[in-house]
Amino acid sequence: MTTALVVVASTRAAAGEYTDRTGPLLVDWLRGRGYDTPDPVIVADSDIPAYLDDLLQSADLPRIVLTTGGTGISPGDRTVASVRPHLTHELPGLPAAVWRRGADNGVPTALLSGAVAGVVRRSFIMTLPGSRGGVKDGIAVLDPVLDHITAQLEGAGDHE
Repeated sequence: MTTALVVVASTRAAAGEYTDRTGPLLVDWLRGRGYDTPDPVIVADSDIPAYLDDLLQSADLPRIVLTTGGTGISPGDRTVASVRPHLTHELPGLPAAVWRRGADNGVPTALLSGAVAGVVRRSFIMTLPGSRGGVKDGIAVLDPVLDHITAQLEGAGDHE
């Protein structure tokens, strides 16, 4: 079974001051698609760089990693900057589609969210906004292409 992980960047949720509702949305969607996905990991914004650095260099990196939160422009938002240096192949069309979907849904601030999607070794990672609407937009964009991404990562189409 293909493994997936959801990482939530939220200082307030990590401190127990706020109940994150974006991580469970992603986990439910991934599990519904048959991915072996544990409950979301919640990490304070200040700890995201070290957490993602360790995760993305790990030998047992899940096939799919989705993050939520830490994609804005405030000083504590570090998710995108923490992921980008690890990418071996960037997929800019996916964040662009999420931005477009948010703007088309009447949320002009969707365009202020930083995002990155791509490949780290044989794993796919994408950073999503920390709002339920942004995550729903991300799911809508990823849903029709996630199986193809997974198949490509697992070697479909490789030529010897």
